[in-house]
Amino acid sequence: MIISSILGFLVGLTLGLTGAGGGILAVPALVIGVGLNMTSAAPIALIAVGLAALTGALDGFRRHLVRYKAAMLMAMTGGLISPFGVWLAKRLSEFWLMALFSAVMCVVALRMFNQARGNKSASSTSDPEPIKACMISEQTGKFIWNQRSLSTMIGIGSVSGLLTGLLGVGGGFVIVPLLKRYTNLKMHSVVATSLLVIALVSAITVSNAFSSLTHLPSATWGFVGLVIAGMVAGRLAAPAIAPQYIQMGFALVCGLSACIVFINACQHII
Repeated sequence: MIISSILGFLVGLTLGLTGAGGGILAVPALVIGVGLNMTSAAPIALIAVGLAALTGALDGFRRHLVRYKAAMLMAMTGGLISPFGVWLAKRLSEFWLMALFSAVMCVVALRMFNQARGNKSASSTSDPEPIKACMISEQTGKFIWNQRSLSTMIGIGSVSGLLTGLLGVGGGFVIVPLLKRYTNLKMHSVVATSLLVIALVSAITVSNAFSSLTHLPSATWGFVGLVIAGMVAGRLAAPAIAPQYIQMGFALVCGLSACIVFINACQHII
């Protein structure tokens, strides 16, 4: 119980600080801390991460950080593409799915870490910010919607939905680095927007998760509660932490998750 409590809080804290990583860590945390099997852990992790993401998204709305139109567009696109990822996942072996997941996480971790280092060095210069595919208007404070920005958001949602269906994990670990790369959103706004996307996508499947589970261990709800508590703590701490350190922390979470998944993948061929 103590282990599951600590792991649950850390999952929520990671999700609150980075806007991602919670779904990746929640399943291993439930397996290790609560003693569930992978089949039972997956829907419970979805419930925990979905509720925690909703809590973080509401906090983001309060702080005017969420880009809700972009989030809804990405969530709708991801929901449409996700079934294709599920179809594809049924045609790949467990080893190749986990190996692919590990590889994707490594790429994301390296790119985010390099971006964080670049931001740290750029903060000491006065060079103007480069023009990206999706730009926030200085006059309105909102996205400038055109064909390029629309297609970029649809593309991000599609990639997230495909990997969510294929790998069975929330798409925050993809949404965060892609938003950082293709928009000029500040890191705190990227995190808040990612949390709303995760909450919307999770809401689609939470009802199915409840209907498919006839019994939930009592420790499960304590885990869910501590994930939400960790989320609140992460959102409170986020403004006090420099964005580049949040990015570096996200990169480390991705790298650690990749190692865990790859070790589990290797066990399927031993």
